[in-house]
Amino acid sequence: MPFAEINGANLFYESHGSGPAIVFAHGRGGNHLSWWRQVAAFQQDFRCVTFDQRGWGLSKGPAGAPDPATVSGDLLALLDYLEIDRAVLVAQSMGGISSLRVALQEPQRVRGLVLADTTGGIGDASVVSLLADVHPPDDPLRRALSDGFIAGHPDLTFLFGSIGRINQPMPVSVVSDMFRNPAGPQGSDLAKLKAPTLLVVGEEDAIFPVHVIEAVHRLIPGSRLEVVPGAAHSTHFEQADVFNQLLREFIAGC
Repeated sequence: MPFAEINGANLFYESHGSGPAIVFAHGRGGNHLSWWRQVAAFQQDFRCVTFDQRGWGLSKGPAGAPDPATVSGDLLALLDYLEIDRAVLVAQSMGGISSLRVALQEPQRVRGLVLADTTGGIGDASVVSLLADVHPPDDPLRRALSDGFIAGHPDLTFLFGSIGRINQPMPVSVVSDMFRNPAGPQGSDLAKLKAPTLLVVGEEDAIFPVHVIEAVHRLIPGSRLEVVPGAAHSTHFEQADVFNQLLREFIAGC
């Protein structure tokens, strides 16, 4: 199995297809397997890279809570390891923290940025303050998936849960605290963001509701916001065809 020795950790990764690179960064409840519908759709035309962040999936490394500087350093080092000079970064939830920081710190490496169901760890008060009143369900599946999806797709719901169970247990607070950190990127930082940016959010997202992502949209000049019906916090999984079409259109315009 392919591992990259990076910053004291062994990160598991997969690379499928060839062409311009798309790098997919998973959320807390997922890992490299979360992007199976995206890899299948894009590997004919692009180099699709998925990976497990340290502490998740098959990756091995020092124990402990992730932090923004570490995860963004891992992502940059992985790009170097795979000799990817420039890529479209596609991130869901926790993956947005590393992807947004890389886009801000190394703009020449990022062709485009997709933040799906995530604030990217923005610390600006206009975003963080809105999260104080957000209280998603405790049940892991209902935190991530819409009630309609769970009722209508028991097979895919089972698959979603099985993918998450590959991960080591990680308290919710370990990740949620990173999204409520006022030291995260500010509005003044985001005003300098050069990468074309697409924001995607499920209409029923209970972790980052639409009004929170609208606040992110207002901070990123020129960003595009798409609200997807029939999805909650995992738009790429619940509405994969819609998500993939949005991604394909976005990449074509980058």
